Amino acid sequence: MLSNTDLTRLIFGRLSWEAIPYHEPILLATFAMVALGGLTVLGLLTKFRLWGPLWRDWITSIDHKKIGIMYMVLGLVMLLRGFADALMMRAQQAISFGDNPGFLPPHHYDQIFTAHGVIMIFFVAMPLVTGLMNYVVPLQIGARDVAFPFLNNFSFWMTAFGGALTMVSLFVGEFARTGWLAYPPLSGILASPDVGVDYYIWSLQVAGVGTLLSGVNLIVTIVKMRAPGMDMMKMPVFTWTSLCTNVLIVAAFPVLTAVLAMLSLDRMFGTNFFTNDLGGNAMMYVNLIWIWGHPEVYILVLPVFGVFSEVVSTFSSKRLFGYTSMVYATVVITILSYLVWLHHFFTMGSGASVNSFFGITTMIISIPTGAKIFNWLFTMYRGRIRFELPMMWAIAFMVTFVIGGMTGVMLAVPAADFVLHNSLFLIAHFHNVIIGGVLFGLFAGINYWFPKAFGYKLDTYWGKWSFWLWVVGFYMAFMPLYVLGLMGVTRRMSHFTDPSLQIWFQIAAAGAVLIALGIGAMLVQFGVSFMRREQLRDVTGDPWNGRTLEWSTSSPPPEYNFAFTPVVHDNDTWADMKANQYQRPRQGFIDIHMPKNTWAGFVIAGLAAAVGFALIWQMWLPAVAAFVAMLAATIIHTFNYKRDYYIDAADVIRTEETRTRLLESHV
Repeated sequence: MLSNTDLTRLIFGRLSWEAIPYHEPILLATFAMVALGGLTVLGLLTKFRLWGPLWRDWITSIDHKKIGIMYMVLGLVMLLRGFADALMMRAQQAISFGDNPGFLPPHHYDQIFTAHGVIMIFFVAMPLVTGLMNYVVPLQIGARDVAFPFLNNFSFWMTAFGGALTMVSLFVGEFARTGWLAYPPLSGILASPDVGVDYYIWSLQVAGVGTLLSGVNLIVTIVKMRAPGMDMMKMPVFTWTSLCTNVLIVAAFPVLTAVLAMLSLDRMFGTNFFTNDLGGNAMMYVNLIWIWGHPEVYILVLPVFGVFSEVVSTFSSKRLFGYTSMVYATVVITILSYLVWLHHFFTMGSGASVNSFFGITTMIISIPTGAKIFNWLFTMYRGRIRFELPMMWAIAFMVTFVIGGMTGVMLAVPAADFVLHNSLFLIAHFHNVIIGGVLFGLFAGINYWFPKAFGYKLDTYWGKWSFWLWVVGFYMAFMPLYVLGLMGVTRRMSHFTDPSLQIWFQIAAAGAVLIALGIGAMLVQFGVSFMRREQLRDVTGDPWNGRTLEWSTSSPPPEYNFAFTPVVHDNDTWADMKANQYQRPRQGFIDIHMPKNTWAGFVIAGLAAAVGFALIWQMWLPAVAAFVAMLAATIIHTFNYKRDYYIDAADVIRTEETRTRLLESHV
């Protein structure tokens, strides 16, 4: 018989009232603001009776366009949380000198810089990139949806609930204090006996499954569902970069799943994969995490290379220069990204031969990347350049990313890396390529495809404010870190004794404030654009004269994307249609087959997060119950065959013909 104490332990595990951080005033204030905001949102949803439409049209939707938008919203919401962490770090470093300890105790500061890295990579950059691919790729290849619509919904909710687990750690327990990659032995049970590392493990496990399944889905979509005539070398460059990105996801994310599973076994059951005794090897963790981690950098940046290819071509009013070389450069980067992981730990004693090999491969990968830069510049050369917002982000990217690339080549030299590796120079380089490359590209993509998604452009005035605040703020925030790194200042420090360093941290903090204002201006841009949407609306399918297939349908596209399956003759669709005066077919239509929405993705992903939360706190009975419920929901969904419906083709044809006449009258 189980005693009451044993039963309580089986149900509640390590969870107790002490897990709520009453002693942290910053966390209590944050919790109060989050609770107030959450209650306000719930009240508004109830007042305007939006629960039904929210559930029917969004939460259960399997439309790739709505799922893409939800990914983007998730990424932007998490950007606010991740950047709040960045502001706190910069403020702490700007004031914490000499006898002033600052406002963040070291224990809390370590959680903040760990959460900042995890959130920005996994729950900001990844959802924004995946959202763009989800929305745009089926439209670019002439498909009505992705290959596995239910899997798409499930993948999104796994990512969202993984992010939710990370957010829960703010108010129940604490987050890891290990840095965003959680190296052992620091992440082992002896050095981190609390639940912080477990939150890290299970939030990434849940989100990682969603990302992996999304990668499989998009690969199958691109390989199997292209429109007639669109062979591989007629695919838009964004679709090419999406294909290579998802190949990297499918190759890399199982490694992350395995290494986190082994770390979890070390912590929960006393195995010795990554310990310093009993046959374990902590360096094996470092190898495995970076075999995933370096391809992850290219998983983020390759799709935005595709965004810039679309943007530069459109706003230069020219075909993309060197399409074939751009495709080959993308494939070469994809392959080489798997041959450079060890440059992340040159300083850990691998030896001269190994370091030389990885230093050379790191330098080589800059060659195809540089080729892309020149292709974009040659596309602009003698073009009719329009300095619209997407093009402004593209030009800012080229300057900023080249600086980041040059500092990356410096770090590729093992001897230089020995000096700079654990310094703020490395932090500046990483942010230089991730913000200047990935984030600037995502903002270009958001401004570029927003009219396609919603039917109206984003407000230019506030968009330019956001652009200039971001660009100026970025250089103010991170150029001082290059200087500090060259002076030998190490990263992850919350307090300094040398007063001569303070001015540089103060400049960096001022830059972070400008970036915060840039984020605020972007939010104002969204709000103003929504209020002025009728004035900003463009009835044509293509307000930018875009050069790929997605612009040949209405803005926003109907749920079925294309009433008429397009036939592709050229990788520049705009030039092809202009030259051949493409006409839609007028007969031989069949009803459009569409799958219905489903509750299962949301419910199964929510139960997976519940399993993760229970395992974090070692609540064994709730973990088993949630796992059984997850299996039951999966089986019920599997046998739920009655999900499909058909749209009347004759009605669609009439609608399309009416829309075509409307468009032609406004061109």
